[in-house]
Amino acid sequence: MYNKIKSTAAFLKDKISAQPETAIILGTGLGRLVEHITGAQAVDYGEIPDFPVSTVEGHCGRLIFGQLNGAKVVAMQGRFHHYEGYDMQQVTFPVRVFKELGVKRLFVSNASGGLNPDFEIGDLMIISDHINLMPNPLIGPNDQRLGVRFPDMSKPYDHDFMELAESIGRERGIVLKRGVYVGTTGPTFETPAEYRFFRIIGGDAVGMSTVPEVIVARHGGLPTFGISIITDLGFEGKIQEVSHADVQIEGAKAEAKMTTLISEMLARL
Repeated sequence: MYNKIKSTAAFLKDKISAQPETAIILGTGLGRLVEHITGAQAVDYGEIPDFPVSTVEGHCGRLIFGQLNGAKVVAMQGRFHHYEGYDMQQVTFPVRVFKELGVKRLFVSNASGGLNPDFEIGDLMIISDHINLMPNPLIGPNDQRLGVRFPDMSKPYDHDFMELAESIGRERGIVLKRGVYVGTTGPTFETPAEYRFFRIIGGDAVGMSTVPEVIVARHGGLPTFGISIITDLGFEGKIQEVSHADVQIEGAKAEAKMTTLISEMLARL
């Protein structure tokens, strides 16, 4: 895998005019943040050696290089999921490539179901921790060039980033929650019993992404910030039928707040 990572990174370096410092992975319904990237250079996933191709509606399938509020970024407009049939090494391959490109930090976003009864649809939740219910992407032989065999996960999400986000939220009037994200394989949405179980074990939100990418980022030494948009609710009395289209619609509604928050964070780092 190491040679593939280097080869893919070399291909992208030849395509771009500036090295990114921050990588941003955009979840379902959140792809329009790229409209705020200036000097944008787009590379379709299908052009990139050894890159998977996104198959999910709402995930365009492009890397966008450029500047967001003065910060040099690369944004994934569409991510990969285990439920699409990709193994965890494929799902997390872009994070490895970003590290090889010289990226210094990773921002991840997603649309998720709210488990905390204090949450409402449209809330933004800073991810303070996670519970992994997917196959761990580090299972298998470990390449020391990529990271240690047993990486520490006592702080999977950077505390300084969380505090910066909350400070900006107070200044801009953006209400932010903190919570624990439960990562599941999908693609089914959760049953009522599963919602109850995830809440009992400590979850505040649940989704089908993010956790593998964060594990690999921490394996590679990249500090990480994670944020969820609560697009549906999964607690007693509020559970309703939900579709992927519903998730996309609610994600798009809250996208402006998330864009403001991330742009301000990048400007101050």
